Amino acid sequence: MSNTTFTTPRLIGSWIAALVILVAVSISLDARVSTTAFLFALGVAPGIVIAVLSRSAPMESVAQLLHAVETKDGRR
Repeated sequence: MSNTTFTTPRLIGSWIAALVILVAVSISLDARVSTTAFLFALGVAPGIVIAVLSRSAPMESVAQLLHAVETKDGRR
């Protein structure tokens, strides 16, 4: 469910548009190249983290999480 939430075209498009606007404003304010690169890296980092995490093992459902809890006497 969360994998499809983060991969909708509208969300990705708005994220890229916000990143482009951020870099354009930084350049128009005559910021240093290092500052612009740093802002770009900060903007790209969440997308990289989401891409890496979305490739990992599938999330467990609520029922699987609740069923896996052990009781005090060791039963499941």
